[in-house]
Parts: sequence; structure tokens; C-alpha cells
Amino acid sequence: MRSILILSFLLIVSLPLFAQRPDSLIVDPVPTDLLEDFLQNSGAESGDFDLNGQFDLLATFRKRPLNINRCEEADLREMGLLNDIQINNLLQYRKTAGPLLALYELQVIPGFDLALIRRIIPYLTTGGDLDDFQASILEMIGDGRNEVQMRWSRVMEEQAGYANPESEQSYLGDPNQLFVRWRHTYYNRLSFGITAEKDRGEAFFTGNNRQGFDFYSAHFFLNNYRKKLKALALGDFNASFGQGLILFSGFSTGKNAASTLVKRNARNLRPYASANEANYLRGAGVSYALSNQLEVTAFYSSRLRDGNVNGVDTLDEEVASFSSFIDAGFHRTAREIEDKNSVRQNISGLSLQYHSGAYRLGLNSVYHRFDRALTLNPQPYNRFYFQGQSLLNTSLDYSARWGNLNAFGETAWSDNGAVATVNGLLMTLDRKMDAALVYRRYPRNFQALGAAAFGETDGGRNEEGVYMGLEIRPRTGWTVNAYYDVWRHPWLRFQVDAPSRGTEWRLRLTYEKRRRMRAFIELRQENKEENAFGNETAYNILAPTRLLQLRTYVSNQVSKAVELRTRADWGYWDGGVGAREFGFAVLQDVIVHPIGFPLSFSTRFALFDTDSYNVRFYYYENDLLNTFSIPPYYNRGSRVYLNLRYRPVSALTIEARFAQTFWSNQTQIGSGLELIEGQRRTQLSAQIKYVF
Repeated sequence: MRSILILSFLLIVSLPLFAQRPDSLIVDPVPTDLLEDFLQNSGAESGDFDLNGQFDLLATFRKRPLNINRCEEADLREMGLLNDIQINNLLQYRKTAGPLLALYELQVIPGFDLALIRRIIPYLTTGGDLDDFQASILEMIGDGRNEVQMRWSRVMEEQAGYANPESEQSYLGDPNQLFVRWRHTYYNRLSFGITAEKDRGEAFFTGNNRQGFDFYSAHFFLNNYRKKLKALALGDFNASFGQGLILFSGFSTGKNAASTLVKRNARNLRPYASANEANYLRGAGVSYALSNQLEVTAFYSSRLRDGNVNGVDTLDEEVASFSSFIDAGFHRTAREIEDKNSVRQNISGLSLQYHSGAYRLGLNSVYHRFDRALTLNPQPYNRFYFQGQSLLNTSLDYSARWGNLNAFGETAWSDNGAVATVNGLLMTLDRKMDAALVYRRYPRNFQALGAAAFGETDGGRNEEGVYMGLEIRPRTGWTVNAYYDVWRHPWLRFQVDAPSRGTEWRLRLTYEKRRRMRAFIELRQENKEENAFGNETAYNILAPTRLLQLRTYVSNQVSKAVELRTRADWGYWDGGVGAREFGFAVLQDVIVHPIGFPLSFSTRFALFDTDSYNVRFYYYENDLLNTFSIPPYYNRGSRVYLNLRYRPVSALTIEARFAQTFWSNQTQIGSGLELIEGQRRTQLSAQIKYVF
């Protein structure tokens, strides 16, 4: 086993701009393909992911590697570098063959090739006596790691919201985005800290934000403290139960290039240190071991959330009801400020988990209560959505391993009597072949406010389908991933004015040569039924739509200091009415990280040409340290970014980023208060990180 300073927050334009490539010693905590697929499946405009927690966890495991012979299944899942089939095969091997004598013994376990083993070796060990160490809270506070992180970002072109500050239809704050975080950690046992953020356009120490930042978050989290106390969360935290049918917070994968990665895995309680203003709980939670086989988790959260208010009671001038939550977290205009913290949401949860060897069974319950009733604007598609002031969900989840098989699932009830279920099977068919099978049935009237279950759509409702995934490793360095998914929606959906159905398939061939080269070619097709808005009838009819994408990628580590990455994608979208729309994109990345030199950089140049947003391509981009952005590339133009990172000493990292998109076929960018008159959108960012 391998064995408080404060910085001023200076945002000086003339500061030399230095930025980052992720630390070469720490792998990406979530594969970039999964992040791109998440946005592709959700149809979101763009994505900014704060994965600091997972980066911090990997840094912890690098300093104090996980004992692979004594760790539990939950520890391997938390590390995030192994999929469920690999974890299952490892546990089965450990059970039958005993402790591993060396990490390279992993080669004899199905699903573990040399590339994977090299990737995980820095975070694992086969021996050591420190796994059971327990330090007091005072010792963990005194011996832990402190980190101060300060970030600034700004769109350089003038946007409509700032053009006329005196207008009531303008942003009340300046265009600077600010982020500050202080966090103390002791391995993965203790975490506490404070996070503050101001979005672009929000007031800062003025107006409605005289306290400074628009958003503040604080947390205190203990993990595996002593033998009985498995977790203690105070302040802001995340909670997840089962397969996400009634509660799942944090990042969750859907259908993706890792075709057998379909099982939801997360500890019941986790610390929260992000700036996302919607997806968290605020209160207290605890996980306690009643015995060696029985564990109970309970939490209570009470927090104010943004909501669209429906009206005001003229007697007491209190909000009578609200029509929806607003999760964007922006409070830039008088209207957005009016909706800020307009609804109080109370959530309580209880989970009883029984585990015995390869078997686990959980009984879960979540209760939501609002201080005002949720009353939706009536539409045919939302007829069966939840409305009211309270909602109770219960569920039963399970996981069982028999040899190379892992069965899992969850069945849930909402208090209107609806029952939803998702069940899956992970299989190692051969040393070179893994398979996954998932069946889900979410009735149209199932109601769960915190659901994030596996499926084509979110919310865990109005869907029934079967997913089949396969991974084949025919020879060293080669991997074939494929999946086929078929589903139907028994009721209407937004912009789909009748019951509908769909299919999706994907095939990817990947080649990897040690750590020097990785390449893949992928073909993906999705068929759906959607409203045909361009038809000649008086009402919307459904038309079959098709999205086809061909994607190619090559990365080459030309030297220890230089890596080149090239992508070329092509695709089309057929809406069933009108002409077929085509698009392509090509991009080149250069990443330079000199050994023993404090300055490094990464840059990209991309060209894209698509007929519309329907043929968009999502691409992962290196951003400031521990953060990522994944914008969609569409219409016609180019994009370039440059990240610089300067690390004069190990404790201090100074970074900056320049990113610009040019659209050649339009003279305006964005709409409303975000409108830019011109063809370019430029964003500058800078960050300072100090560890002590």
C-alpha cells in the first residue's frame, strides 16, 4: 500500500492566460463518449459537466490505492473505471480462485485486457494493512487536503440583454460568470466545503443579490466512519435508490457506445459540491449498518426551488399554485427573479438494504411534499402527469450474481396505483463476449418526480421496450460494440400527438494499441415517429423520422508530450415530410503536455456544415480543469479553442481558455436577450486552483 491559506480572487484582464489539459496522471472520470451520448439522447442544446467529485475521488485512489482483494462491490462501482460485467467477473474470480497475487493477474479474468489493466493499475493494489484504518474527525480535518478553486468566464460579444441596461427587458447584472469553491477532503472518508456561483447577467452585490453570489452551497460528508456509520450527509447532498425508478440524482448514462453499460450504480448518499442549482438535496441523511447484512438509509431535504407561478390568492397574496419547476438556475431578469425560490419542496426517503454475498435486496420509499399545489397547463400529452401537493413512491430493487450472470432490476409503485418495472441481465458468454438485456415497462400514469431510469425518454413513464447489447473482443486490441433497442410509447408525448414507436441500433469497431493509438468507426441509426408539421392536413399526423450518423475517430500519441486526435462525421435526418437534411463535421485536436515543463496546452480547429439543427453533432471539449463542455455543432461554420495551463509549483495551477464559433450562413446568433448581432460568438475563461 502506497503509503488555511486564502487566495484573493483577482480577475485581471491583463493576467497572462494559462490553461489546462487534464492531468495526465488522472484518467477521464467519465468516458467522453458517454457524455456525448447523454446529450445526443436528451436533445439538449449543450452540456457543461462538473465532474470535480469524480476527479477528486480518482486522485484519492491514486494516493491511497484500493485493495482489490478486500474491497466491496460498492467501492469498485464508486471508482467508475470498471463496468458491471467486469466487476461481476472480478468478484466471481476472487470467490473461486482467492486473492490476486499481482494486478497483472487480472488478465486471466474475462473482460480485462492489457489496455484496461494499465488504465486502472494506478488506483489499485493487492495488499496492505491500511484498508481498515480509522482516523478521528479531528485528525481528518488536520491531515486532509484543502482546495481553493476560482473561475471567471465571459462572452465577449455584446448580447441583447446588456445593450440597454435601463430597460426593464434587460439583464440586471454584468456579463461575467464567477465561480468560487473551497473544499476539504480526507481521502474518500471526509468532505466538507462551500461553493458559490454567479451566472452571466445576474446581479453581484447589488439588486436582489446584495449578499454577493446568486447561489451558495455547503456540505459536510462522512463516508465509512467506524464500522456502523456508513455515511453521514449534512447540508447539500445527492441520493439515489435502486435503478432510478423513484430517485436518482447525479450523472446517469442511457444508451451509449459502451453497449453493456446499462445498470444504474450509485451509493445511496453522496456529497454535493457542484454549482448545478437544481439537481441536489438540502438537509441531512445517514446510512447505518444494523448488522453485517442489513443497512438502513434515511434522509430529509427541504429547499426552495424556482417555479412558474400560476396566480395569486387575492385574500392573503400568497402564490396559489405553480405549473412547473424551472431548473436552469438563471436569475437575470425581473421575471426570472420573481420565479426564484417560489416553491418549497420537502423530500424524505427511506431505504432498507439486505445483502448476503452475491445477493442484494432493497426496499425503498420516497415522499414529496410542496407548500403549493402543482397544477399543469392542461395539454393532451400531460394528462397523466403528476399534479397536486404530495406524492409517495415505493419500490423494491434487487441484484443477484450466479457465476457469470448478474440479474438486476427494480419495481416501483406511485400512490395512484401505477406500477413500473425495469429488469436486466448482464452475461459473460465467453472470455471474449459479453451481453446485456434490459426490459422496461413504464405505464403512462406512473408518477415519480425523481426518476432517471434506463430508457429512451426521461421521467420513467409512458414507455415499454427491450434493449439488447453485445461486446465482442475478437483479438487483442480489437473491440466490437453493438446494441439494438425497440420501444413504444402507449400515450402521447410532447410534439407527438398519438401513440408512437421507435427503434435504434448502433455498431462500433474500436482498435487500441497500447497507450499510443485508439481508433474507431461507428454507424448509428434511430427511427422514431414524430409530428409531421409540414403536412397539408388541418392537424398534426405522425411521420416516421430517421437519423443516421457515421462517425470516425483516431487518436495518436506521437510522443510522450504530444497527442493528436482527429474526427470526421457524416449524417442525415429524414423527417418523413420534405427533403432529407445532410451534414458533416471534421475536427483536429492537438494536445501538448511537455514532461517536466510547467506550461501545457490543447487546441482544436473544426469545420462543420449541416442543413439544420436536426443533423447536429456533439463533441467533447477540454475545458478548464475538471470541467467539460459539449456544444452541438450545426449550421455552417468553424470552431476553434485554445486551452493553456501553467503549473509553476505542484500546488498552484493557473489556466485560461479561448473558444470561438463562426457561422458563415447567418448574421445573428441566439435569440431574445441572448441575441448577438454578428457571425461570431467568443468566450474567454480563466481559473486559479490552489491545493494545500
